[in-house]
Amino acid sequence: MAGGPTGRRLSKTTSHRRAMFMHLSRQLLHQESLITTDTKAKELRSVVERLITLGKDGTLVARRRAIAVRQDEAVVRKLFTVLAPRFAGRQGGYTRIIKYRRRPSDAALLSIVRLVE
Repeated sequence: MAGGPTGRRLSKTTSHRRAMFMHLSRQLLHQESLITTDTKAKELRSVVERLITLGKDGTLVARRRAIAVRQDEAVVRKLFTVLAPRFAGRQGGYTRIIKYRRRPSDAALLSIVRLVE
């Protein structure tokens, strides 16, 4: 497949998917760890990595873009003041996905998503 859209649809509408990843990324940046399905974790990785790269840029434009995407100033403040300096020496790979267990109700594979120390 050449030139098609990237990312998984996850059986959600575009607005639902955006809202879901906004919430998951906010939770991950705030708590630095969360448990979600493996498929969502793999998609969340790219969203969070782009945000941390924005934080490392540190400019006013980058801060405004992060606020526009996240809509939570406390999380954006943490992103720019705590997380960006922590990852200043890294070129990427800010998250780690660890397979956790299967959910009993539907046997979906759950994973833990963590920010790398």
